[in-house]
Amino acid sequence: MSNRHTDILFQLIRSLEKAEKRSFKLYIRRNSSREDLKITRLFDALDKMPEYDEKILLKKLADVEKPQLANLKTHLYKELLSSLRDLRSRDSIELQLNEQLDYARILYGKGLFQQSLKFLEKAKEMGFAYGKYNFLSQVISLEKKIETLHITRSLHEKVERLTSEALEVSSHIYQVFRLSNLALRLYGWYVKNGHARNAEDEKGIRDFFKTNLPANGGAINGFYEELYLYQSYCWYAFIRQDFIMYYRYAQKWVDLFSNEPVRIGVETGHYIKGVHTLLNAHFDLRNYRRFDEALKLLEDFYETPLCKNHDNFRVYTFIYIAAAKINRHLITGTFKEGQALIAGIRAQLEVDSIHIDPHREMVFNYKFAILCFGSGDYNTSIDFLQEIINKPVDLRYDLQAYARLVHLMAHYELGNYDLTEYLSRQVYRFMAKMKNLTTVEEAMFAFLKTASKTHPRLLKAEFNKLLTRIKHFEGDRHQTRAFAYLDIISWVESKVQGKTMSEVVYSKYLESNHR
Repeated sequence: MSNRHTDILFQLIRSLEKAEKRSFKLYIRRNSSREDLKITRLFDALDKMPEYDEKILLKKLADVEKPQLANLKTHLYKELLSSLRDLRSRDSIELQLNEQLDYARILYGKGLFQQSLKFLEKAKEMGFAYGKYNFLSQVISLEKKIETLHITRSLHEKVERLTSEALEVSSHIYQVFRLSNLALRLYGWYVKNGHARNAEDEKGIRDFFKTNLPANGGAINGFYEELYLYQSYCWYAFIRQDFIMYYRYAQKWVDLFSNEPVRIGVETGHYIKGVHTLLNAHFDLRNYRRFDEALKLLEDFYETPLCKNHDNFRVYTFIYIAAAKINRHLITGTFKEGQALIAGIRAQLEVDSIHIDPHREMVFNYKFAILCFGSGDYNTSIDFLQEIINKPVDLRYDLQAYARLVHLMAHYELGNYDLTEYLSRQVYRFMAKMKNLTTVEEAMFAFLKTASKTHPRLLKAEFNKLLTRIKHFEGDRHQTRAFAYLDIISWVESKVQGKTMSEVVYSKYLESNHR
C-alpha cells in the first residue's frame, strides 16, 4: 500500500467527504476576506491533486511565492478544522460538552457569574449522564473557583454537593486511568510480541496483570471502568491464548453497549473494536454460528449513518468486516472463494491508505498469504509473505516468524528443495533468536529439513510420524499459537489422507456443524 500522503494538510483534505468540502466552502464565504480567497484556491488545488507535489502546487498558484505557501497552508489547516468542528459538533458529545464549557468561561470572563454557572450546570448534567469524568473535573474546578472567589448567594447549599461531586469524579478518574493504562500496555505488548511464547512470557504477563489490576475490583462501577476492565481481561487472555476467558470478556464488552445503546453513538470506536474482538474470539473457538451472528451485527452497523458519515468508523468497520470474512473462509476451508475477495479488499485499502497503519497492513498480507497457501496458489502466497519478510522487524515478531515459516512451506510445496534446505536454516535461526520456537515448530523444521531427501514412496509414512508427534499438542496453550497462525495439523492431515488442505478443513467444519 502507498505511503505517499505525507503532507498533513493534504492528508486532511484527502480525508474529507463531499458534505464536509461543501460545508467548508460555506464556512469560508461567511468569514471571507481577501486572504481567505487565496486559501480557497489553495484548497481547490490540493483537492484536485492525486498526490502532493509542491512544485506543481506553486505553478497552479502563480501569485503565491514559496515563503507565503507555508503560512497559507497553516491558515487553511486551521480553517478546515474550525469548519469541521462546526459541522461535527451536533454529532459529538465531547464537542457539545466543550462548547458549554467554553460559553461558561466566556461569561465568567465578562463577570456574568450566574449565567456562567447555568452553562456549567447544564454541562455537568450531561457529563454525569455520559460518564465523562475527565471533562467533569474541569467543570467542577471552574464552578468551585466561581463560588470561592465571588459571592453568588448559592455557596451555602452548594458546598457539600460540590465537595461530594469532586470526590466522586476524582475516584472515577483514578480508576479509569489505572484500567485504561493497563489495557493499553497489554495491547502494546501484544503488538510488539504477539502471543506468549513460553512459560516465562506467560509468568511475566500474569505478574504484570496482577500487579496493575486495581485490588478493589468489586468497587469498579460505571461504564468506563467496566469497559477498560473488560478490555484488559481480553488482552490478558488473548496474549495467554486462554480463548474461553477471551470470549467471556469480549462478550461482556459488547454487552455493555447492548445494555446501554446510547453509548454506541458516544464511544463508537470502542463499540466497533468490541464486536471485532468478539468475532476474533468466536474465530479462535470455531464458534461458527455465533461468529456469523457477530459478523451480521457489524455488517448491519456498517450501513448506519453513524458509521457511513465518519471516516474513521467507516474505514475500521470495513477493515474488521474484511478480516472477519477472510477468517470465515480460513475456518471453513473455502480458501479459493476467500482468495476471490483479495482484489476488492486491497483496492479499498489503497483508497483508505492514509488511515491504514503498518501493523494492519502486515496482518492483511499474512491473511492473504494463508488464503493463497490453502488454495494451493503457492507463488502468490510467497508474494504476500515477501511483503512482510522484507519489512523491518520492529513489531509483531510472531507474525514475522510465521511469515517465514509459511514461506518455507510454500517453497516445499513448489518442489524448490534446494531452497528449502537453505531457508529452513535461516528461518530456524530467526525464530530461535526471537525465542520463538515451540515443540510443534521444532518438529516442523526437523520434518522439512529431511522431507526433500525422502523417497516419495516413504513420504506418507513420514507425514504420519509428524502428525502423531504434533497432534496431541492441540490442547497445550504454549503450543496452540502454531495452530492459530496456520492450521498445521490440517496441512499434515491433507498429506496423510491424500486430499487438499481445503477438503480437510471443510470436512471438519461440516462435522462440527452436525454435532
